[in-house]
Amino acid sequence: MTDAAPQRSDALKNREAILEVAHDAFAESPGVSLNSIAKRAGVGAGTLYRHFPTREALILEVYRLDVDRLVGSVPEVLAAHAPLDALRRWFTTLAAYVRLKHGLGDALNTAAAQEVVSTTAVAVTAAVGRLLDACEQAGAVRPGLDPTDVIMLLSCLWRTPDNPEGAAQADRLMELAIDGFRP
Repeated sequence: MTDAAPQRSDALKNREAILEVAHDAFAESPGVSLNSIAKRAGVGAGTLYRHFPTREALILEVYRLDVDRLVGSVPEVLAAHAPLDALRRWFTTLAAYVRLKHGLGDALNTAAAQEVVSTTAVAVTAAVGRLLDACEQAGAVRPGLDPTDVIMLLSCLWRTPDNPEGAAQADRLMELAIDGFRP
């Protein structure tokens, strides 16, 4: 889309409305129909399909937008919380999002999706690096932790069940990992 002409403001407004509705709709039910998303966004099906010609295109754009928001939240989380607490909170949010992503089924596992997934993985790794740097500067974690290793270790958080027992287990797992990160 880099060569595409700039969109009119009403087209951009429609696109943003579709993405916001799609985000919520996919969270509620990964199998939601595109027609129901269009209706909830207040646009016609043709408008939705002009912006997102396939279900996969819409899912990938929602995914990319959500990861961009999560990565962009690092400065605010660090400003509002001590670095180690910021790391905890950010990974809890990441785990909740990845649970949703897994609920979207095969759409994020296609060949077409791999470029988006790879690009967002780089951004997530950089965000984790920033959080770890802040923790290291505060003396909360030992020096030299590799962001990729931390992501791999904490990937267990998004494998816990999406219920109160799973949340409690995720908290315990987070604390076990953090104990291993300490100096």
